[in-house]
Amino acid sequence: MGFGTISQDTTLQWRDRKRYLWLVAITMPTLLFLAIGMYSLTGWAAWFWIGPIFILGIVPIIDLVTGRDISNPPAEIIAELEADRYYRILTYAYLPLQYAGFAAGFYVIANWDLSTLTKIGFAISIGMIGGIGINTAHELGHKKENYERWLSKIALAQSFYGHFFIEHNRGHHVRVATPEDPASSRLGENFYRYWPRTVFGSLKSSWNLEKNRIGRRKKHPFRIGNDNINAWLMSVALWAFMLVWLGMGILPYLVIQMLIAITLLEAVNYLEHYGMLRQKVKSGDRERYERVDPSHSWNSDNIATNVLLYHLQRHSDHHAQPTRRYQALLSYKESPVLPTGYAGMILLALIPPAWNRVMDPRVHNHFDGDLSRANIAPGKREKLLTKYPVKSGANLPTDRENPSRAGEHLISAQCPGCAYTYRVEQGDPREGFAAGMPFFSIPGAWNCPDCGVCNKNDFTQLQEQQAR
Repeated sequence: MGFGTISQDTTLQWRDRKRYLWLVAITMPTLLFLAIGMYSLTGWAAWFWIGPIFILGIVPIIDLVTGRDISNPPAEIIAELEADRYYRILTYAYLPLQYAGFAAGFYVIANWDLSTLTKIGFAISIGMIGGIGINTAHELGHKKENYERWLSKIALAQSFYGHFFIEHNRGHHVRVATPEDPASSRLGENFYRYWPRTVFGSLKSSWNLEKNRIGRRKKHPFRIGNDNINAWLMSVALWAFMLVWLGMGILPYLVIQMLIAITLLEAVNYLEHYGMLRQKVKSGDRERYERVDPSHSWNSDNIATNVLLYHLQRHSDHHAQPTRRYQALLSYKESPVLPTGYAGMILLALIPPAWNRVMDPRVHNHFDGDLSRANIAPGKREKLLTKYPVKSGANLPTDRENPSRAGEHLISAQCPGCAYTYRVEQGDPREGFAAGMPFFSIPGAWNCPDCGVCNKNDFTQLQEQQAR
């Protein structure tokens, strides 16, 4: 499926110039061991603040110095690139390093003679490594392989944010760039107002998503098969082990690192879709949001942060192709571009007046001077529309994005985005659809369980020979 335009000169003589730079991402937990070692050598407590110093201090500078990388793999080798297990192994390798650093860090907090301030600094550093661990979980959780989805939950256990696995995949990717999405920040909404809205809104949404899925199977949600519950139980087991091993004294620092990891994640979410809004389109006698395209996400091709976050900054392609592996994500010309990498933008988001001064005009320009097409915070709408006058609204465009809707008598229907296939004779028990359930009987609000991009009405008929 075509979603946007890539640079034509990127398909000749292509090679992944970042192939070995990706190793940097998995070595991030070693910063904790570096801090322990250097403190032992120098006695300087500042080493325990290595997380914020490196991630929010050094990385933004590297981004500014190294600039952008807009090279794309040619279309004909994307499948081969995605199949290269080297890239997959790198994401797996992060987890043992993450938990080795986690255990070592809390051993130091529990047993070394450090000031409370120094312990807080080290807990913040541990939390930042956990935040990058959430991004590793993000990469793994989007994949179709069941074992990778379980690895995603393991990576989330440190930060007690296991419900992210559900809400991000089946909530955010369905509702992205709409007012209904708690993870899509609104124009005029500062980060400190956004944080509680997204954290608690995502928690509520993830529970409802699993409750509805399990409810279709006529079962109650309080069961081990609830992906929220089994992910939270991993966190309970991990934290209980740490408290038994190192004592209750580490509990405040466990909470600190959890809050830092969550805040780092949500700061990234804040800047990825700020002000972006998918427009309503006419679809027969009803309205729906247009399908996600490259214009609905802020991108950044700055090398340093992209290497640390597995190409997360190529966010437009990620939303268009959620199951695509990080090494194959593309840079689109249509995507709005942030002034620098995510690390620098996080710092900017922490200072709301500076953020608004930099980003609000960019949102205005992105919508061609018509802010009525933006996702605006309700309390700021009148003020912003007065500051940026707009023309009168236009009629809703016609829905031209649906190639061929799955009808009532289909044997098999396929998601045009990720090739997930619903076969009537098999159904999908996990989704609560029994074998033999006709496709037309599936609720209209149901979205593809693998990519979340395509609605039931987007599914296309699969030829009988393909379905076999």
